[in-house]
Amino acid sequence: MPIINIQLMEGRSPEKIRSLIETVTDAVAEELNSPKERIRVLVTEVPKTHWGIGGVPASEIQNR
Repeated sequence: MPIINIQLMEGRSPEKIRSLIETVTDAVAEELNSPKERIRVLVTEVPKTHWGIGGVPASEIQNR
């Protein structure tokens, strides 16, 4: 059973996350010849305050 973990910065709509899950599932099913029902996609949204870029929280970079 393929399990795909995706981490994103917070801020995308539920519709966008749903589309991502569907697209990733389709790609994995095709590439691995695996039934879609056996594929799991886990999306974790990380707060910008918890996502560091070059030693600085992304929340601070966005405000510059």
